[in-house]
Amino acid sequence: MNVKSKRIEALIKLGDHLRQFNTNDENYFKLKSIIQKTIIYNRWFTFSSIEESIKTWGSTLREKEVEKWSSNYSITKKNNPKTIALILAGNLPMVGFHDLICVFISGHNALVKCASKDLYLLPYMTQFLEHEIGEICFSYTKEVLSNFDAVIATGSNNAARYFDHYFSNYPNIIRKNRNGIAILSGKETSKEFDLLGKDILQYFGLGCRNVSKLYIPEGFNLDWIFGGLYPLKDVLDHVKYANNYDYNKAVFLMSEFDFLENGFLMLRNEPSFSAPISCVHYEYYKSENALIKHLSDNKEAIQCTVSKLDINDSIPFGESQRPSLQDYADKVDTLLFLESI
Repeated sequence: MNVKSKRIEALIKLGDHLRQFNTNDENYFKLKSIIQKTIIYNRWFTFSSIEESIKTWGSTLREKEVEKWSSNYSITKKNNPKTIALILAGNLPMVGFHDLICVFISGHNALVKCASKDLYLLPYMTQFLEHEIGEICFSYTKEVLSNFDAVIATGSNNAARYFDHYFSNYPNIIRKNRNGIAILSGKETSKEFDLLGKDILQYFGLGCRNVSKLYIPEGFNLDWIFGGLYPLKDVLDHVKYANNYDYNKAVFLMSEFDFLENGFLMLRNEPSFSAPISCVHYEYYKSENALIKHLSDNKEAIQCTVSKLDINDSIPFGESQRPSLQDYADKVDTLLFLESI
């Protein structure tokens, strides 16, 4: 079995393992303990949100999907594998896992710096892969990165400026802030508005693929959005989310901003793409052609587009946090980059 086939087989086995995750199964005692430890260190993570991430990756790493993805690349055994430094975000559970498996499939090795609030889940996954192939491919560090050949770094716009300076002499992918958007026509069904609520509030809206900006036609009834959000009202039971909601609402009131709210989320007519936690911005559009030009002019701010309209490579409602293996962050093909090193 060549290196590509062996590593693909390991990914498929990990997918099987994750799909069968059951807290009552003693075979998952270690993973359950890691989840509990992770929640202690990051209060934004809940057992249900971590379980959702595990199930999503289990579904993604099915044999058909993994083979379809990997078949697009001519991956060969590396006689001199490179060390790829990975600086990962920590806003969602396992948010950097796609970068890890890209390095794994490519045949290179990864030097990983996890976010300080997500230190335990990813090592569990990579140890599973290493056990399957009988090789050490991943190393983790909390120190300053050194002895690497290329870098993939994800962070805020401020962090990206530092990354651009520090890693300018290395082959690199530097990712900045991006946001999910939704384009509404007014012809959506109640089910689609329910799914839009999930696109907005899944993982408390902390992901770059969560919808933080809505484009709506003039005359659109904003109550339809609130109706889709209502089934998720229990989000306010989470202390950190509730604190952010209270704080941001107070800021809006003191600043005399115009906004609408339903007791757990605010809507504000505002052109910027990035919205604070517990808030979604919206903007009216007059024509699809004008909107398409606007989105093209601002493509660097957009991670994904949710819509039933065929605009900007749109994806269906409810799918913003379920990207396929071919959906690369910032639309930069990570595996192609790794094959070029």
